[in-house]
Amino acid sequence: MKTQEELLKVDRTAFVVTSLHESDEKEYWLSKTPEERLQALELMRQIVYGYDPATARLQRVLEIAQRRTG
Repeated sequence: MKTQEELLKVDRTAFVVTSLHESDEKEYWLSKTPEERLQALELMRQIVYGYDPATARLQRVLEIAQRRTG
């Protein structure tokens, strides 16, 4: 069974570089709902930055305050 990291890896041999005017990609994304576009964007962001929501946590901040006497 593949890990999540293995499933999210990009096959860089599957890319083709073309002009934006020669591509049907714009029509593809315009055919999607705004919610589907945001979900795809979030997936791409997670792939690029290596974000794993299962292990991500908020950073803890500790501040020590001195009490005034008197």
